[in-house]
Amino acid sequence: MKSPMYFSRQLLTWFDSHGRKNLPWQQDRTAYRVWLSEVMLQQTQVATVIPYFERFIKHFPTLWDLAAAASDDVMRHWAGLGYYARARNLHACAKQVCDEYGGEFPETVELLEQLPGIGRSTAGAIVAQACQDRAVILDGNVKRVLTRYRMIAGWPGKAAVQRSLWALADSLTPMDRAADYTQAIMDLGATICRRTRPLCDQCPLQTDRQAAVQGVVAQFPEKKARSPLPTRETCVLLCYQTENPRQLLLEKRPPSGIWGGLWSLPQCEPVQVPEAVVEAKYGCKVMMIEEAEPVTHTFTHFHMRIRPLRIELAGAGGRVAEPSVSWCDADKASGYGMPRPIETLVSEFFEMFD
Repeated sequence: MKSPMYFSRQLLTWFDSHGRKNLPWQQDRTAYRVWLSEVMLQQTQVATVIPYFERFIKHFPTLWDLAAAASDDVMRHWAGLGYYARARNLHACAKQVCDEYGGEFPETVELLEQLPGIGRSTAGAIVAQACQDRAVILDGNVKRVLTRYRMIAGWPGKAAVQRSLWALADSLTPMDRAADYTQAIMDLGATICRRTRPLCDQCPLQTDRQAAVQGVVAQFPEKKARSPLPTRETCVLLCYQTENPRQLLLEKRPPSGIWGGLWSLPQCEPVQVPEAVVEAKYGCKVMMIEEAEPVTHTFTHFHMRIRPLRIELAGAGGRVAEPSVSWCDADKASGYGMPRPIETLVSEFFEMFD
């Protein structure tokens, strides 16, 4: 088995010729841009993140701009990326860094980990990429590379497996070229040591990767034992007024939970009577209800079957003028931060009246 120095040397040589060096967050590299990209890349592929990152950084060019922004504005620019707790933590973190550190990120992993939404690997990436100091990372790509490199058994989410992976990652991380090394090992996992159809013949470490030598790459990393995802059902209410069908009633979700902080359509449980819910919550008289084709949206832990109900109202109602409730005009719908399936339902509704 070759030394840790061999691992980093081979990896950096490969990176010099084949690594990604033109990603948007690698240009004009700052702690703010590195942090933003790392948070966006959690559970999300690079190709998906790039346009979101570019729009986000154009609208919030500095940490101060992000900290000063309204939460609705932040959520609107995040809408579609999913895992919305990331956006809420992002906003909270920006405020805390501005309040406590004068707008400059701390430069140690220990201090960074104390900020909202920043875990050990994200902190390591910020230190390595932005501060050019040695720090260890262990994102999903790195876990895949290392489990195959040393045939580390067990699901990487288990505490014991995590400890083994962190120890191995630490032993392999060199003292110099921190930014290049951390980018290199992420790139190797993303482009060569892929989850499916890995390009083992192009791997710079192929002669020393135990899983490849033994022909069992597909068995690593081990998957978590999963039960079938349960299905939940909800009804979303497309409430419009008889005299103006180009407006829909939107309701802001609570700050935590599913789609927290986003604008959405009012909801009710299948066992509830929609007319009673609408009249009780908004003081609106229901004229007609029409059920549209249901759609299914999958979250991490369950499927949600969404039943859209088009509800014609006789008037605006007496309880609609609240901060968490809004009439959305067809030509202003894009200004609301909505979850993707809700945005689609709203768009399809308005297309009926074009």
